Amino acid sequence: MIKVLYLYLKAFHIIAVIAWMAGTLYLPRLFVYHCSAPVGSQQSETFKVMERRLLKAIINPAMIVAWILGLYLAWDGGFLKSGWFHGKLLLAFVLTGLHGMNVRWMKAFAQDKNTHSDKFFRVMNEVPTLLMIFIVILVVVKPWS
Repeated sequence: MIKVLYLYLKAFHIIAVIAWMAGTLYLPRLFVYHCSAPVGSQQSETFKVMERRLLKAIINPAMIVAWILGLYLAWDGGFLKSGWFHGKLLLAFVLTGLHGMNVRWMKAFAQDKNTHSDKFFRVMNEVPTLLMIFIVILVVVKPWS
């Protein structure tokens, strides 16, 4: 019974990570398009609503669930002393820092004070992909076990 619970928690962790990543990949793309919308326009206001809803309804809850379940699974699975887990944890902290930056950029757009270009957000849109690749490799391959 306990093993079944662990597997369900692992499944929900993976689902939360997928939702977190989907939102984290989509939000900077919205910023790219928001850059071209004139300040005060209906289009700009629509982007503000989309960005806020994406963050509050999907990204924030998914990140919280991913962290809580991930830490529990690492503890329960005995991974806290594993080298690969330390690498994954470091990259998860970097991803969380990027989340914080996305929040800051969203607030700047909400106040019509964005100072970054669409090219900047195009580059920032690729960072979560690289983090995801390295995290998945660490979890699947488990180097430094």
